[in-house]
Amino acid sequence: MLTDLLLAIAHHLLIFTLFGLLVTEMVMLQPELPRSRLLRLARIDLAYGIVAGLIVIIGFSRVHFGLKGAEFYEHNPIFWAKIASFILVGIFSIPPTLRILRWRRASDADPTFRPDATAVAAAKRFMHAEGVAFIFILIFAAMMARGIGL
Repeated sequence: MLTDLLLAIAHHLLIFTLFGLLVTEMVMLQPELPRSRLLRLARIDLAYGIVAGLIVIIGFSRVHFGLKGAEFYEHNPIFWAKIASFILVGIFSIPPTLRILRWRRASDADPTFRPDATAVAAAKRFMHAEGVAFIFILIFAAMMARGIGL
């Protein structure tokens, strides 16, 4: 029972941390991004990836070591919808991450480099899509907590 509780706590803290990092990235990502902010943004994006990986590890640990057991999750279509939403968040995060990495390399080569407004806007659109997919994770989690999908 303690293992289940600790895994649930870690899972929830990580999920909210991931959302906080996404919001932080959206706020920081602005046209004419100065080098210092770009470097911070790159570190936050790295943290975002690490937290997402930890969510996968802790989440699947909950499935296999939690009180409900794998049987509860494996046959629940809402669980799979939640997983699909998480995968969508991950897919939508790839283009902004690649842009941030590209901008960081450009900034390393030329400290006066600033990403253009069009590229920043494109990255933000993907981040907004991440946010929408993220909302579905929360919706599906609430549905599962109420036994929907069994």
